[in-house]
Amino acid sequence: MRERLIAALVGMTIAMIALYGVPRAYLLADLVNDQEHRKIERSAELLAVVVDERTSAQAPVTSDFLAKMLNKAESIEYRGADGTVVRAGSPNTGDHDIVQTRTLSDGSTVTLSRDGKLIDQRISDALLPLILIGLGLVVLAVIVGYLLARRLARPFGELAQAADELGEGRFEVDLPRYSIPEADAIGLALSRASDQLDELVQREREFAANASHQLRTPITALRLTLEDLTMWPETPPSVAEELTANLGELDRLSAAITELLELARGKRLGEAIDFDLGRLSADAVDRWLDHAAERGHSLVHAATGTFVAHAVPGPVSQILDVLIENACNHGVGVITVELRNLDHYLSVTVADDGPRTISNEVFERGTSSADSDGHGLGLTIASQLATSLGGHLSLAETESTTFVLLLPQSGRSAP
Repeated sequence: MRERLIAALVGMTIAMIALYGVPRAYLLADLVNDQEHRKIERSAELLAVVVDERTSAQAPVTSDFLAKMLNKAESIEYRGADGTVVRAGSPNTGDHDIVQTRTLSDGSTVTLSRDGKLIDQRISDALLPLILIGLGLVVLAVIVGYLLARRLARPFGELAQAADELGEGRFEVDLPRYSIPEADAIGLALSRASDQLDELVQREREFAANASHQLRTPITALRLTLEDLTMWPETPPSVAEELTANLGELDRLSAAITELLELARGKRLGEAIDFDLGRLSADAVDRWLDHAAERGHSLVHAATGTFVAHAVPGPVSQILDVLIENACNHGVGVITVELRNLDHYLSVTVADDGPRTISNEVFERGTSSADSDGHGLGLTIASQLATSLGGHLSLAETESTTFVLLLPQSGRSAP
């Protein structure tokens, strides 16, 4: 912005100088040239009078006599009636020389000439102040343009910095009032936006805290009830065993709620550790075997070798649950969960036999049901969880629907 303002002001100054100065320079040059011509004409008239008086007095016209009447860069030539020629000064032979010839009463002539270079020098001397004034105006325009651009650009620079702070989540924006109406209007808008965002974030934090409290209380109560049922004598052993198995699912649900709330608050999900990704993915497959069978799918786990990931296990388990559930609800045929080793990362693919009808836009919050083919908010949350772990969740460019989860390998810390 500063450069454009300076360039605009300097350009306007140069244009004004050109519109005024160039015609003025031509007029000044013509004026000096006319003055020099008039001077030579007067000098030639005076010279003719003096030489005519001398010849009338029968005095000889010599070079020394003529030299006394010479000025700078001039020459005089006297041509008598008998053809004699007397010269004083160096003869001028330039194309721009000024030459004046006068005829005396006895028929002789006297010629006065002035060197054109002297005329050009005097024209240059006359134009020099005009050129210096023009250059001075350009320099002044640069200085004034810089100061003006600095004054005009400073508010917008402060506004841009305030906007960056808003984008980073710092809502304590304190902007002064500006003398520039546009900048002042932007500053007031940013101040109102910061207040609204601060209030919105505060409400979300309060909601997260309230949701955490409201969700944990019934889950804890349900867990205690299930524990009591497992210890009742009237509860059959098979039912008690099933209830005990589901207590772990309640613990997972409670941990998932906590992690999602922490993610919503922008906090870390926990400390990354090394864990067996093959074992964790196998457990996820075991959890979904019955559900997949009810949906008419075969669920296959393919992992050859050891796969040690460096991340937070809880969110990884949630991501796998989302991907497997999504494949069970929307996929076709066999669902395969496969692990691969990719240099510094481990890859977990969840694929089915159905054709791919979605794109990576399915991970964006707010994707319409028509675009997402019924895929819900779970994929958006799963993508955010993967990013928070230093990994990445994407949709592979294959003919069948294949989700790819990348996680940091052991020995490579998540960023």
